[in-house]
Parts: sequence; C-alpha cells; structure tokens
Amino acid sequence: MRFSRPTGFFRLSLAGLLAGSLLAGRLQPAAAQDAAGGRVTLVVPLAAGGAMDTIVRSLAARLSVQMGKTVIVENRTGGGTVTGAISVAKAAPDGNTLLIAPSATLTVNVALYKTLNYDPIKDFTPVGMYARVPFVLVANAQSGIRSIADLVAQAKANPGKLTYASTGVGATPHLAGEMLKTMTGIDITHVPYRGSPPALNDVIGGHVQLTFADPALVQDLIETKKVFPLGVSSLTRMATLPDVPALAEVGLPGFDAISWHMVMAPAGTPADTVRKFNDAIREFALAPKVQKQMGAMGMMPVASPPPGELQSYLKAEIERWGKIVQQAGVAGSQ
Repeated sequence: MRFSRPTGFFRLSLAGLLAGSLLAGRLQPAAAQDAAGGRVTLVVPLAAGGAMDTIVRSLAARLSVQMGKTVIVENRTGGGTVTGAISVAKAAPDGNTLLIAPSATLTVNVALYKTLNYDPIKDFTPVGMYARVPFVLVANAQSGIRSIADLVAQAKANPGKLTYASTGVGATPHLAGEMLKTMTGIDITHVPYRGSPPALNDVIGGHVQLTFADPALVQDLIETKKVFPLGVSSLTRMATLPDVPALAEVGLPGFDAISWHMVMAPAGTPADTVRKFNDAIREFALAPKVQKQMGAMGMMPVASPPPGELQSYLKAEIERWGKIVQQAGVAGSQ
C-alpha cells in the first residue's frame, strides 16, 4: 500500500503541527520552571528602609539577572526577627524562599530566647554571606576619653559611673560593650535605647559617655568632632575610616564584635541550587558598584565562602556569642 503525496493543505497543516510541537518543546521547560516557582522571595526580617533592606534590594536586582528568575524582597517583621526566620524555616526547600539573616538572628537569639521556634543549624542551610558590619566605639567629646587606656583609667577610678548606650538588650552594640567589660575588667553601666539616633544624641549631649555606633551614622560626627572614635569593633580597619584603628590594635587583641548578613535557605534545599546562589552572591559582593554602596552604608563586602565553610563558621559563632550572652546575664531573658 502506498500513501499518496500530501496535498497543499495537508502539507501546511503538517508543517503547522510540527512547528507547534517544536515551539511547545521550547516553551515547556520555561513554563515548567514558572510552575515550579520561577519567582524567588528574599525575606528580610526587618522593616523596609534600613541599610539591610536597601542592600538586599540591590542583591535582588542582581540575582534576577544572574539567576534568570524574578527575585522580590518581602519584609516580614516582628519578634525581633524571629517571625521572618520561622516563615522561611517552614517554607518548601525548593530555593524559592530565602532568609536574609542578620547575625543575631542565627547566633545571639539561640541563647537570648527562652524558647526559639527554629534551630539555625537544623532548620536552615547556609547559602552565602555578602557583608560584615562593624561598629565604632565612640566617646563623648568632652569626656576626656581619647583611648582605651583613658577609658580603663576613668572606669577603674569610678566603678559603675561611666555609661554606654546600645540599641537594646542582646543587640550587637550591647554585647560588644559586655565584651569590652570582660576584656578590660572594668565596670561600666549599660543604658539601652530604641535605635541608634537617640543613643548617639545622648552621647553627644553627655548623658551617656560611650556607644558602639553604626559607622555610617558617626562618620560626619567624627569629622566635626562631636564624638571621639576609640576604635572599630572588627579585627581590621575600615576602608571608609582609615584613620580609626581597630580595637584589636589598641589594647584589645582579638576584639571582634561585628554583625554580618547571611543568606539562608530551608534545610533540604538541593545542593546544586545552593551552590548556584552562592556563586551569584559572591559575584554580587565583588562588583565595584556594590562595594562602593556597601562602604557608604558602613558595611565591609565579603566574597562569600562556600556553604560548607559557612556552616562551620555559623556553629562557631553560635557558641562564641552564646558565651557572651551568658556573661552579660541576659540568657533566656526574651
């Protein structure tokens, strides 16, 4: 039996079917990707408008290009960053929901909270780190404190009389002050505030003598001599404040009290997905434009280590900050 040659109409119909099949073959993977969740949500557990939120929006824009997906930022506030963290811990481990975690969310909170409804190690997989955030220890300009030696001398001559402001119990500036007390053996009194601006205002006014401040907020105050810098809380100096020594250089060897930003995925997220995000986050932090933006915000860019190294680092940081929280006497206070 022979098939007759297709008529013109049949040839057109067959060609249309073949073209449609080929087109469908090309579109199906993209459609499947969208159906599987082609949109990535970066959960920021802090309010919009702050330094973390601003840099994360730059990260989202860059990841959209690098990953070929729509990346959005969602601010889920509440519970001292706990609400946002829990929402990601319970999310599907498909790489479509990531947490942008300030360090305290993953470290300090473990010891600070009586009950924490997430486990930073068991419930999350580290994806990448892009920034470290040091603080600057500044003194009231009329206090006569111009060095760590001056501070120690005044504090020992007047136990408990000197005061230091922070942004709240358990915040990094508070715990940095506790580290300072432990390493120098001095007795200074903690005064918590709701945010950096009111704390700094009272240091300028002489109501409190000291604070560990956000570098972006004090650079102009240092230049206009409204506060005096004693040192930065990172192990090395900041590029934006090159004349301010690290506290580790000026009498406090090993002093390291910084925050950092780590991207976390729900536990069980495929390793290949995590690796791709890690590569993209590293490229983001190395971009000159991003480094300039971070510097203006008081951040130190980090070329992210691989996920395995981040996991080891996180475990060590949980242990280290847990001891500091215990020494501060605020373990289980929240």
